[in-house]
Amino acid sequence: MPTISVEEYRARVGSEIGVSDWVAVTQQRIDIFAEATGDHQFIHVDPARAAQTPFGGTIAHGFLTLSLMPLLIENAGIPEIAGVTMRVNYGGNTLRFLAPVRAGKRIRGRFTLLELDEKRPGQWQQTMASTIEIEGEDKPALVAEWISQFFI
Repeated sequence: MPTISVEEYRARVGSEIGVSDWVAVTQQRIDIFAEATGDHQFIHVDPARAAQTPFGGTIAHGFLTLSLMPLLIENAGIPEIAGVTMRVNYGGNTLRFLAPVRAGKRIRGRFTLLELDEKRPGQWQQTMASTIEIEGEDKPALVAEWISQFFI
């Protein structure tokens, strides 16, 4: 992965900076997430009951899809910024779950750098438009304006 300066990264504000590989959202991944969070709603973990709903089968938790964002960002080909020692999530301005991710589908992330500001010397805050697409579907699973910080 190429390394660029923070100034070169800042020049990309307003541009799409990466598109991830496709990632499978399997029933096993959904079940593990249900165990981790305690959210065992049948629409996620009971294929027989979920088959009777308009979805026709189980769907991923919206927060599972959101929680995959770091994995998607990691494999989106976004250049590394020279000298970064740490990254942290800061929050979000917007988050909308637009379409369910059915078990067995694949998703990918599309990321656009909206803002990059130096909050303190060596502490940078970025705002990124994130769209999580579902393979073969017109409507994305979610859109978010996500904020993170990194330190140099």
